[in-house]
Amino acid sequence: MQERSERTRRRLLFAGAEMFHRNGYANATLGEIAGAAGVTKGALYFHFASKDELADAVQQWGCGLLHEAVRGLREAGDSPLQALIGTTHWLARTLHEDPAIPASFRITKECAGQQPAVVDFHGAWLAVVCRLLRMARDAGELAGFSGGGDGVDGAVVSDGVDVSVGVDVNDNRGDVSDRADGAGEAGEAGSGGAGGRWEGAEALVAAAVCGIEVLSGTGLSYRELKGKVAALWGLLLPSLVGEARAGEYRTCGEAGAADERCLEAVGFVASGG
Repeated sequence: MQERSERTRRRLLFAGAEMFHRNGYANATLGEIAGAAGVTKGALYFHFASKDELADAVQQWGCGLLHEAVRGLREAGDSPLQALIGTTHWLARTLHEDPAIPASFRITKECAGQQPAVVDFHGAWLAVVCRLLRMARDAGELAGFSGGGDGVDGAVVSDGVDVSVGVDVNDNRGDVSDRADGAGEAGEAGSGGAGGRWEGAEALVAAAVCGIEVLSGTGLSYRELKGKVAALWGLLLPSLVGEARAGEYRTCGEAGAADERCLEAVGFVASGG
């Protein structure tokens, strides 16, 4: 009985993600979601008391997928910067393959300012990006930036924030404070010094990778989007790690010849750039 109930909940989550992604939060109806899941509205209300609750559950699902993706990259031995590159390719793929991810972005944007606040998937994504970038800085991967002394070197710190992922595992809203930490450090150091350079680097990377979701909404195929993500890192890496070390990173999220073929496809290897 419990297994059947869990299957029904999963179908409702999937149908909800599909409808929120396709029609938007406001236009998706619980009746349509129940119909797509093949259950009655009564069964839907047994699992989710309202559309808000279902939308939160979809975003929590998305946050869980993000959490698992970054943890998997880190456990596979990827450095923080390589994990960040891999996570952007994961995002490009799941925006096409898993409705929970585009739906989570759309729900967050359409429900901005709603009270009580819904789960903030966009904040969770941005927190992951900033956290991994600062971990790369503290590990000495970034040229010209010394460790920021965030005081974290394990997988999880006591406030419940998973350092390897940047998501608050207690409520899945994301460790949104991470996004402000770099700016605070920069403000103290002054905009013209090393702090200002770090703030600029963090802002550039955050803006660039957040644009992946925007590009996916223009109708690009996964192959095209993957190529653009690789091209993005082809431009960013020399400024982050230096020209000499840029080639050490897999810009396509794949190893070996596949990475070179991807760069050729977007014009970096063939042009010598």
